[in-house]
Amino acid sequence: MLLVIDVGNTQMVMGVYDNTNLLVSWRVSTDIRRSGDEFWVVLRNLFREADLDTEAVKGVCISSVVPPLQGMLEEVCDRYFKCEPISVEPGVKTGLSILYDNPREVGADRIVNAVAGINLYGAPLIIVDFGTATTFDAVSAKAQYLGGAIFPGITISAEALFQRTAKLPRVELTAPKSVIGKDTDSSIRSGLIYGYAEMVDGMVKRIRKEMEGLPKVIATGGLAAVIAKYSQEIQEVNHMLTLVGLRIIYEKNRA
Repeated sequence: MLLVIDVGNTQMVMGVYDNTNLLVSWRVSTDIRRSGDEFWVVLRNLFREADLDTEAVKGVCISSVVPPLQGMLEEVCDRYFKCEPISVEPGVKTGLSILYDNPREVGADRIVNAVAGINLYGAPLIIVDFGTATTFDAVSAKAQYLGGAIFPGITISAEALFQRTAKLPRVELTAPKSVIGKDTDSSIRSGLIYGYAEMVDGMVKRIRKEMEGLPKVIATGGLAAVIAKYSQEIQEVNHMLTLVGLRIIYEKNRA
């Protein structure tokens, strides 16, 4: 079995593959204070709940945008899985040409999503990832990672409103019945949900103008389905996109 781990700023998404079959996936909070032993206990319990054997794991593939956790994860792989993980970093085979001015600046998760998107949907592509930050990634028909855009995530924006204002409350991230809010709660939710959907559509249109062909628009990330429901440009939602990309990269580099 293969364990894949995507470390985000807020959550870690993990999955277990048996060949190309995703057996189970989990989301746990990202905590840079967690030791290797503590993380192993969490992981072992998750495996037990899924009726899976940790000893059956023969490989691990990691993408991370939180450098302080890399050493901890490598320690867990060495001590408990008896293997050296494949980490998505410069030098790892991806099949992508990175056209960023400094390729080392591209987040590992963005590369992984692009690899998965090409494999599942072909190219050109625009991938929108609703994570701690909302990212837009453009991939050409020649499997070139062209670049993209980074926007504050929905949760960050909602928390900023709550923390930086005296009277605005923390709200649930669900769409109100109408765009015109009738109270403070529905007004904030209207701005966050409908406003974000319009932002996504506007950015996709602008990115498309700078690309050749007709890119398919894929959304992923925790709140992708919420925004996609009100977006006119998002064509498909795939919550497992990053896990698929990690599996593919592992296969490209396993030898």
